[in-house]
Amino acid sequence: MGEVIVVRHGQTEWSRNGQHTGLTDLPLLPDGEDDGRRLRPVLAGRHITHAFVSPLARARRTAELAGLMDGAVATELEPDLVEVDYGGYEGRTTKEISADLGRPWSLWADGTVPGDTPGETLAEVATRVDRVLGTVRPLLADGDVALVAHGHVLRILTARWLGLDPEAGALFPLATGRYGVLGHEHDWPALTGWNTGCP
Repeated sequence: MGEVIVVRHGQTEWSRNGQHTGLTDLPLLPDGEDDGRRLRPVLAGRHITHAFVSPLARARRTAELAGLMDGAVATELEPDLVEVDYGGYEGRTTKEISADLGRPWSLWADGTVPGDTPGETLAEVATRVDRVLGTVRPLLADGDVALVAHGHVLRILTARWLGLDPEAGALFPLATGRYGVLGHEHDWPALTGWNTGCP
């Protein structure tokens, strides 16, 4: 039985500054491109048969640099892997949002508000990633599956893999250019590696 390799895209200007980046389509920084290149030998060392990639440019470029777009792996763009729609919190830092509210803000406890886009609840994101997992699970009979996407959506996907509510994604911070491994122990879904960097 294969494992799911969840990969967060490399660094962008906003991720470096702590700004929430949902549907804004930012490019990778040079350091972010290096993140993608560092992933290549790690992913090449696994038996990846399929990859699903968020259609946003930062994820697509990371997948390309990591060797997942060269035709050796069956790779598809997957709209359900786009980042959380932060609505009115798009482009803002947690510190800025908390200052406006006059109290500490957390996506996991407080959610989003409408802005230029409607925003999205954690339950809505969970519905999306449950569809992704429904597609991925049968493919694991043939090998590993890579998912290249964004921090919060992958944290929610990890919680759902483990049978937890989407709010449990708070427990799984994932830095840019890092990856995690979702597998099994005695046929039970398990977290077999997390927030792992590349040399």
